[in-house]
Amino acid sequence: MFGNEKLRIALLVAVAWLSFFAGIGRAPLFNKDEGAFCEATREMLVSGNYLMTYLNGEPRYDKPILIYWLQALSVKMFGLTEFAFRLPSSIAASLWALALYLFARRRLGAETAFWAAFFLMTAAQVTVIGKAAIADALLNLCIAVTMFSLWLYYERNDTTHLYAAAIAMALGMLTKGPVAILIPCAVTFLFCLIRGEWRRWFRSLAAPGPILLFLAIALPWYAAVLWVQGWEFVEGFILRHNVQRFGGPFEGHGGSLIYYVPVILVGVMPYTAVLLRSLSRFREDFRDPFRQYLLLWFLFVWVFFSLSGTKLPHYVIYGYTPLFLLMALHLEDVRSDRWLFAPAALLFIVLLALSAVLPLAIPRVKDPYAADALRAAAGYLRHWTCLLPMGAGLACLLAMAFARGPSRAWKLVAAGIIMTAMVNFAGMSITGAVLHQPVKEAALVARERDLEVVPWQVSLPSFMVYQDRLMPKAPSGSDLVVLTESHWLQHLGEHEVLYEKHGIVLARITRLAGT
Repeated sequence: MFGNEKLRIALLVAVAWLSFFAGIGRAPLFNKDEGAFCEATREMLVSGNYLMTYLNGEPRYDKPILIYWLQALSVKMFGLTEFAFRLPSSIAASLWALALYLFARRRLGAETAFWAAFFLMTAAQVTVIGKAAIADALLNLCIAVTMFSLWLYYERNDTTHLYAAAIAMALGMLTKGPVAILIPCAVTFLFCLIRGEWRRWFRSLAAPGPILLFLAIALPWYAAVLWVQGWEFVEGFILRHNVQRFGGPFEGHGGSLIYYVPVILVGVMPYTAVLLRSLSRFREDFRDPFRQYLLLWFLFVWVFFSLSGTKLPHYVIYGYTPLFLLMALHLEDVRSDRWLFAPAALLFIVLLALSAVLPLAIPRVKDPYAADALRAAAGYLRHWTCLLPMGAGLACLLAMAFARGPSRAWKLVAAGIIMTAMVNFAGMSITGAVLHQPVKEAALVARERDLEVVPWQVSLPSFMVYQDRLMPKAPSGSDLVVLTESHWLQHLGEHEVLYEKHGIVLARITRLAGT
């Protein structure tokens, strides 16, 4: 579609900037995940303890250390800002796209490589996770490089690729733990088992050089933390945050077996039609070794996390890389432009309809905080600064679906850019303004007044990042100042509101209820 390789590369560089870097410092930190990661990094910098992470003074066992080290380095270079916290993820996401492009170009050609990388960078869910100040962009990079290296080893029997896989897997182990080992090992085992080459899989697994390299990179940190914290680390990290996550809903994050079906359909927007067409060729693709490898990669991630008791939308992204490759291979199979752009156009219609529907639904919402948030969201959605871009985006998508003039390649590029811009500059901005900006503003008020604030029935760790101090778990004096949601104030007694916005309240309690 694009004959000029320089043009393709220039487009990919521009899209990488738009998707992963443009405006990464504009939105406030999102609670709970971004807030927890960034607060743990801030406490690491304050304490000077670069071995273990803490959240509000308590050991944080959720994730290993690598992303915190990278965030700490970025904060030291650029200051305690949203930009600095998110920059490591933006760089990791760009390297993830680059790894996909280089692998696909070498094996499938420059044009297929372009579309695979373009789909990755402009898919709705990836453009969000690719700059979030959490561990997932970095983990996806590590998993992708591991899986690409293992395929090259299978294809060429060159142990150099096993060493590359060992390095990437070890960095993944330092990023998010055992999942960085589980996915590559399980997928390659299933692939070799299906092809009757399971003995080769065991021989590869027993290669001493790559194993020693993996241990040399990953083991020192785990050994050091185990030495310092002992069984608490095993119980907190291995048992609670890995085994228990699979066994049942963790922190309320559950879902049905089909939880990830709508997540995937929306997550790859605006290319849902390409995805569906690609999956319709399952039987044909499964007969080809390389495509079988990609399908097993995606299917294992999907099935494993569908069976897991704990479900979060970004878990399934670990299986998106092979999807983008398959979608690039099957792009020409989508014959109708109307079908190609219909899912994205439908999404824009739904978003425009929300501006009219939300005000009607709010009176039926019983949770006062949710009602306040929805009321604020409706206000943003009904403002011309939101309606005009959404209307223009819908008009462009409909024009591309029916127009015969521009080539499909340019239409797809335009659709990807429209979706990315919409997610970055409308979706994230509105979400940030409604749910997270009030937390930031309340923290700045508390910081300016040097207040000791106690959280009440809320978990908003970004408050500590912006206030630049820990939050006591219980009041330490007569002056009780709380951070809470508006509907909890009636249970606290007489109070003076110091700050209130969209249901988030900073209040001084002058007389406790029942006293």
